[in-house]
Parts: sequence; structure tokens; C-alpha cells
Amino acid sequence: MNARTEAHLSALSPAAALAALREASPLVQCITNSVVTNYTANALLAVGAAPAMCDIPGESGMFAGIADGVLVNLGTPTAEQRDAAREAVRATSRWVLDPVAVGVLPVRTALAAELVEHRPAIVRGNASEILALAGEGGGGRGVDATDGTDAAAGAAQSLALRTRGVVAVSGPVDLVTDGERVVRIHGGDALLTRVTGGGCSLGAVMAALVGVCAPFEAAVAASALYAVASERAAGRAGGPGSFAVAFLDALDAVAQDPAELDARVADALAIR
Repeated sequence: MNARTEAHLSALSPAAALAALREASPLVQCITNSVVTNYTANALLAVGAAPAMCDIPGESGMFAGIADGVLVNLGTPTAEQRDAAREAVRATSRWVLDPVAVGVLPVRTALAAELVEHRPAIVRGNASEILALAGEGGGGRGVDATDGTDAAAGAAQSLALRTRGVVAVSGPVDLVTDGERVVRIHGGDALLTRVTGGGCSLGAVMAALVGVCAPFEAAVAASALYAVASERAAGRAGGPGSFAVAFLDALDAVAQDPAELDARVADALAIR
């Protein structure tokens, strides 16, 4: 636990949450997969956070205690990363679990089941991953979902209640729930799914926002940011290669002027 306490975490609108992030420049520890480290770090820098890819056993727990937010992504869970993740989640409550391809592959599925008992602030995944983690599905096709967001709504709510945290289901329409409140965030562009690290970096941005606001608002703000930024980037991209660069520029631009984010989630909140 760093010097800041959980008491500072409050309910902020998406725009206010992004403004708080830019002001605080939270330190974000990423225990993430080897395929996306560079893009994830650049996405965090674009929104105003400070990334640290600290995933070595013996250091991971120590670093998690001083970081403002931690991402645990199971995309390439080497033995060292598995031990680093175990250290980190014991050292902080401000962490995000991205259960990549759980349900399909046994090592990461068992690890995700172990880690989720340490109550992540946010679980972020696609519909098939959330269904599998909740024990209601067998996973998707590798890292790709074979289920729609609405199919995972009930599982997301039950998982959120079990972890006492927040579950964010990414898809054509994103769904964020704490087990009672539900927000559906529309928009975004499909080109984001054709860039390696699009979803993984979203989890990292959620971890950054967990350092400055409450987890529910952090997940909503990050999802809205990605919807708006991906639409902007797609408008000037000729394909996935140029989109990847344009998206980082758009993250920076929206994070500096985030007023549009509040309109994106207006009237989307439903109490269930």
C-alpha cells in the first residue's frame, strides 16, 4: 500500500476521472503479456500515466505496494510472471485482472481462479472470458470471444458480487457492473480489435484510473475513452497499421479534453 489511502478514491464523472489522471500521473505496474508490452506502455503514456513493466518475483510485490494501480494480464503467463502476479495481488487492492483466454487453456485458467480470490478491483475481459471465469462457460476461440456481451451480463454481475469489485465486459457494446449498477457504453470502432494490445492496454488504463477514482467509475471512464478515441482514430486511418498510431494520438487528445466522455455515458446507468 502506498502512502495514499483508499479514502481518496471517489465517484467521478468520466471527464473528471481523466482530468484527475492527467494531474496525478499515476504509477502503473504492468504484469502483462510479452506481445503487448510496448503498446501498453505507450497507451499509458498517452493518457498521462507512468508505466512500469515490473514483473520479476522478488520485486513485484514490493513495487505493487508503491504503485497507484496494477495490471495483471494473463496473456503469456510464464512461471516467473505467475509468481510475480501472486506477489503483486497480495500487496495491493488496486489491481485489474485481465483473464486472457481463460477457460480454453489450463494453466491460465487455474491461475485466474486463484488470483480472483484476492478480489481484484476490476476484472476486464471479453464475454467468453468473463463467462469462463464465472464458471458459466468454456471460454472462446483463443483470445477471441465467441459470446456476445449480453450473454455475459448475468455472469458479470454474479462475479462482481463475489469479488466485491467491478467487472467490465468488452465487446461491440461494453458493459460495466458492480453487481448492482450496470452501464452499457456504445460506440468504438472495430479497427481496435485488429491492433495487438487494444484490449490489453484498456486494462492498463483502467489500472491507472483505479489510482485516482473508484473502480466502477474507473472502468466506465476507460471504456468511454476507448470508444471515443477509437472512433476518432478510425476517421483518419487507412487500415490497422495507421490506426494503431492514430489511436495513441487520439488517446492523448481525448484525455487532454475529455468533456465528450460524459455525454457518451449519459443516461446509460441503470440500477438493477
